[in-house]
Amino acid sequence: MKKLFIKTDKKFISGLPRFKYEGRIVVIQSKAEAERAVAALEKSKILGIDTETRPSFRKGVFHQVALLQIANEDICFLFRLNSFGFIPSLRKLLANKEILKIGLSLKDDIHMLAQRHAFVPDHFLDLQDYVKEMGIQDMSLQKLFANVFHLRISKNAQLSNWEADVLSPAQKTYAATDAYSCIMLYNELKHLRETGFILLKPQPVSEKLQ
Repeated sequence: MKKLFIKTDKKFISGLPRFKYEGRIVVIQSKAEAERAVAALEKSKILGIDTETRPSFRKGVFHQVALLQIANEDICFLFRLNSFGFIPSLRKLLANKEILKIGLSLKDDIHMLAQRHAFVPDHFLDLQDYVKEMGIQDMSLQKLFANVFHLRISKNAQLSNWEADVLSPAQKTYAATDAYSCIMLYNELKHLRETGFILLKPQPVSEKLQ
């Protein structure tokens, strides 16, 4: 039976081998490309969702969400919303009741997308809520992925410029990894909920000091 931490220690993560998405990544930079990508994604039963926003290092300066990454089991599309906007076909995809959309901290992603254009999201599952029901306290993707798979997701590209003219290979890998890992986590966690798992209690502080 698989053992999971109630709460994953950062020190545990640092020594783990790195995981990165190695499947097909397609950068979408126009409305026409987006329409074709959405048509392909509409055939999926489950999608991994995430967004990226250009960081602001000045007080009071904010940016709109620049990238929407959506993955299925075979491919990850990176929709450059800063180039063509949050178009109707994408909004329709995220409102599709027949497709399960998996993400983490989805309230933030949905809020950022809604600032570009109002929409009604449907059939979303937030992994933070999903693991809370299992007694797991990890809320970040990096900690949760390390807990379940004993692999480390790098966050080095998180604060890069997501509005750059051309996304770097590191940015593309980072964005695709975040979206696809949500599918991996959901599938494994669903399996563990059905077959059983053991939660490891954190060591008391007094024991750690001995």
